[in-house]
Amino acid sequence: MIASPRRLRAAGVLGINGRNAGYTLRWNRREFYPRVDDKLQTKALCEAAGVPIARTLAVARFQHEARRLGGALEAFRSFVLKPTHGAMGNGILVVVAREGDRFQRPNGRWLTLEDLLFHASSIVSGLYALGGQPDVALVEERLEVHPDMRAIAVEGVPDVRIVIYRGVPVMGMTRLPTRRSGGRANLHQGAIGAGIDLGTGRIHHAVHEGRAVARHPESDGEILGVAIPDFDVLLHSALLATDQTELGYVGADLVTDAARGPVVLELNARPGLAVQLANGAGLRPRLDAVDRHLADGMPLEERLHLGRRIAAGEIR
Repeated sequence: MIASPRRLRAAGVLGINGRNAGYTLRWNRREFYPRVDDKLQTKALCEAAGVPIARTLAVARFQHEARRLGGALEAFRSFVLKPTHGAMGNGILVVVAREGDRFQRPNGRWLTLEDLLFHASSIVSGLYALGGQPDVALVEERLEVHPDMRAIAVEGVPDVRIVIYRGVPVMGMTRLPTRRSGGRANLHQGAIGAGIDLGTGRIHHAVHEGRAVARHPESDGEILGVAIPDFDVLLHSALLATDQTELGYVGADLVTDAARGPVVLELNARPGLAVQLANGAGLRPRLDAVDRHLADGMPLEERLHLGRRIAAGEIR
């Protein structure tokens, strides 16, 4: 049964109009959007602040550079090719192995070098960019699934989304890949959304295609109660990264890599609202609590502590 608007409001659920009018338009200055809409700018900001990021292997800004990517990638057996201005995971191509000029995707299918270069060319043409404008093809290292997450991630690497309001973490989830999602951590493509308790770093609720689940539907791994590896470090990195943007309402996407630990993937000035479904809770009460209790100039560690207390219901 679909809940009525009145019930959703009573539950504190934030809708897209409320998000746009009350948070993104109010707290995100337009001149700062390129800091998160352009992944290369985001990476530069994070690097300057000492925040770990996925290593850049190659960049193609023009068609002639896209045609030469094969040479730039000769030394790499796996990598991720993505648009710098993409959204919702569109245009991301993951290569997990290669044999000469053949490249294997997470689902086992193989691409030719011609396929790969055509995809890079499509990215540069703006096929996946916001607004369809010319884009940049970015090739990054492929991050590896942390051993603690392997039982609940299929054919891909789970990421963590932290929603941060005025420098305070208010809600988080991990997105668990499935075969249906093609190994991608994108809910609209079939991944699982699992809410994270900000205090403990453990998964406390999960949904898949609109239904609550306790186990991964493909691996049968238990989801509820799983602890996100290095969650304290991950949360700290998310706040440090978003502080560099000077935006007030941001979604930070990170991965806990098997070797490197927490790494920032990207930041988003228009974070989606599915984090509420993943947590079985509305954002509005937490956002309102931040407005009531946040003090000007509050240090990062105090803001982190404030967010955890609000999420736990200790202060309202």
